Amino acid sequence: MIRVPAAVYQGKAAGYVLVGGRSSRMGRDKALLPFHGLALAASVAGQVERAAGHCTLIGDPGRYGELGYPVIGDLYPGEGPLGGILTALKHSTAEWSLILACDMPRATADFLRGVLALADRTEADIIAPAGPAGRFEPLCSVYHLRCIPVLQAAFDRGVRKIGEAVKPLRLATVSATELTPLDNVNTPEDWARYAAE
Repeated sequence: MIRVPAAVYQGKAAGYVLVGGRSSRMGRDKALLPFHGLALAASVAGQVERAAGHCTLIGDPGRYGELGYPVIGDLYPGEGPLGGILTALKHSTAEWSLILACDMPRATADFLRGVLALADRTEADIIAPAGPAGRFEPLCSVYHLRCIPVLQAAFDRGVRKIGEAVKPLRLATVSATELTPLDNVNTPEDWARYAAE
């Protein structure tokens, strides 16, 4: 793992966490699940903030405004995470944006810094961790501002799957030898592994 101080990225990278998905399989709002004395989204945002220098939540300000982080409304509510990624990129004034889903309790600041560190030495449009099987994680990735036209065009065509939308873009991957930092929670059974911590 590459360890780089967060200060390296301040001004160059922005951090965002997507909150407010349907959480249909969980049966309750994943962003507000209690984790280490905080809401899960606030815990994840803290790791993003330590990696990128600051963090903004993408979701309903009325629902998530008490979590201790700036919240901006999703420009495309109900349209899935691709809309949230576009909202973050359109809000960002930084060259690169670190964007995470709110349901990744094991994505640590050190791990995220390792992904961000590649931004200084790549010509790619997206930097993403990939697990042992080689599958990249689009909701724990770093997106360059130049992604906007391609993602917007795909979105306007009705594409909602991130994997489909990013196909024309250049992807650089960071090997994640363990899947733990990429774990996400979708069901009560998933959450049971973390709830007792």
